[in-house]
Amino acid sequence: MPPETRVHHLADFVRRHPRLFVLTGAGCSTESGIPDYRDHNGDWKRAAPVTYQAFMGSEATRQRYWARSLIGWKVIGQAQPGPAHHALAQLEAAGHVRLLLTQNVDGLHDAAGSRATIDLHGRIDTVCCTACGERTPRAQLQTRLLARNPDWAQLSATRAPDGDADLDGRDFSGFEIPACESCGGMLKPDVVFFGESVPPARVAAARAALQDADALLVAGSSLMVYSGFRFVQAAVAAGKPVAAVNLGRTRADELLTLKLQQPVGQALSALMAQLSTLAA
Repeated sequence: MPPETRVHHLADFVRRHPRLFVLTGAGCSTESGIPDYRDHNGDWKRAAPVTYQAFMGSEATRQRYWARSLIGWKVIGQAQPGPAHHALAQLEAAGHVRLLLTQNVDGLHDAAGSRATIDLHGRIDTVCCTACGERTPRAQLQTRLLARNPDWAQLSATRAPDGDADLDGRDFSGFEIPACESCGGMLKPDVVFFGESVPPARVAAARAALQDADALLVAGSSLMVYSGFRFVQAAVAAGKPVAAVNLGRTRADELLTLKLQQPVGQALSALMAQLSTLAA
């Protein structure tokens, strides 16, 4: 089936299901220069990300994390929305999106203009104190990290997902991590790490939106992480059809009504072009 025909089927799917629950993943942000975690088969491209338990339980792990983040912030902190983000913002503006639930932490859907959004795994541009709960901008912490670790500022490294950078082989033992300015507590990126639970209120709000939606559209996700995959399971259990745009295998392939194996930005831009033509 030629790509144009597949996009035509996706446009028909959107027209028949006017209130979409959209679930997005890393594939939406690769065109913005942010690497993804998984390959065409859904397997890890690199070592699995740091776990919540390791981050909270080990000073050495935190030193390694923040040293790499100091370098990686140069990429993710300056990233701009790509074609997929803009297309989904247009889809919402056209009245087709009940909610956009993103597994990404880069904030690019918000930057592109999407407003009916939930950041399932939090936001990397915010830092929280694990003691008092105060939240502050990640850019502010970057200034403090550089002030305490000036020798690290000149380092370069291969970019990695979610603001990480490959600095393996370095000695992180002298890296200084600032504490919370309000209470002296431990700082953590305001994201849900592997091994950490998504806040229940966030899940409840997403489930309520899914219940009110006509169908689910997956954009740029292999769905290998259960926190996202469970919404596909819930949609299917409720009799709602699921379409996916993703390069490669997804965990939900057997549950899908429609699947397009195309770059998500390309496919969604073509979708919006078709919908605009039909509406004219």
